[in-house]
Amino acid sequence: MQFIDEAVIVASSGAGGPGSRHFRREKHVPRGGPDGGDGGRGGDVVMVADDRSRTLLDYHFERHYRAGDGAGGQGQKKTGRDGTELRLAVPPGTQVWDAESGQMLADLTAPGQTVALLRGGNGGWGNVHFATATRQAPERANQGQPGQTRTLRLELKLLADVALVGLPNAGKSSLIRAISASRAEVADYPFTTLVPNLGVVRHRGRVFTAADIPGLVEGAAGGAGLGLRFLRHVERCRVLAWLLSPADPIDPVDAITLLRRELAAFDADLCQRPAVVCLSKADLLGADADAAARALSDRLGVPVFAISAAARTGLDRLLDALAAHLDAPAASAQEPFDPLREDLPGSGQPAKKGEHLAPARTAVRRKI
Repeated sequence: MQFIDEAVIVASSGAGGPGSRHFRREKHVPRGGPDGGDGGRGGDVVMVADDRSRTLLDYHFERHYRAGDGAGGQGQKKTGRDGTELRLAVPPGTQVWDAESGQMLADLTAPGQTVALLRGGNGGWGNVHFATATRQAPERANQGQPGQTRTLRLELKLLADVALVGLPNAGKSSLIRAISASRAEVADYPFTTLVPNLGVVRHRGRVFTAADIPGLVEGAAGGAGLGLRFLRHVERCRVLAWLLSPADPIDPVDAITLLRRELAAFDADLCQRPAVVCLSKADLLGADADAAARALSDRLGVPVFAISAAARTGLDRLLDALAAHLDAPAASAQEPFDPLREDLPGSGQPAKKGEHLAPARTAVRRKI
């Protein structure tokens, strides 16, 4: 199924039905008087967060939606049938904006949450409401009120507990395949991941969700690469997992500084989230993987987990750390990792002798 996270639709609520101009005509009831009923109310447009939905694909192909109109009133003071309510199902995490004014109308974050966006028009009064002592046979009845029409912009932001952030080809897709049932595409070239992937992780009785975000490059917050389009999917994540690969073409401290700078340029609050740093593709380093992780940990001043999705090593320790961050109360959460702080050991400096992260075999250098 194609992943679509933006859509623009035109939605209209139903118009109210007209009131009836009817008079009572029955045998043995002379001068029965007016008995026209009211028109029915137009249907509302309601947005519903449905956890069975994962994308806005349906709204990408069909753009116009309208609720049912109310039926007209009838004699014997019968009120017309109300218009059918229009319920639009969207994935949890969808924001609804007025495309013309830019105002946010709804933020649907919980499954089952509903928001009435457009109210249907009221039904018109029948002539029974206009009878008076001096005007006992009114021919007047109201038309129903028209419905509302709005152009809506739908924007999906994935609801995930953990976001995997890294340069292109850092091993994010391989990791989410290893820790969940996600079938994210994996290949040996950059930008294999073109859309975010969401996976459900089950570890030691704990269940949480992880999102694989397409690789970020320098200038992503300004539109370079794919980052600008998908950075919003990081906004709702509670914990960040920074993935650094020994095959990356730049120094790992420079890599994480670049990543952090792009996130801060998009939303400064993102870099205040708890974070875990991973040295991915540790199988490339062989027996030197743990030593390389310790050296990188000394430079960054935070623990670094050496992991390999291919060899499935180090994953339990990583998942334990992620679960601990998710379970920690917000008030007692660990100080967020900030690779741009001035006291960062070795920030922006080349690695010392013996601290390089060159893989056991020659890595393919790539331009990003």
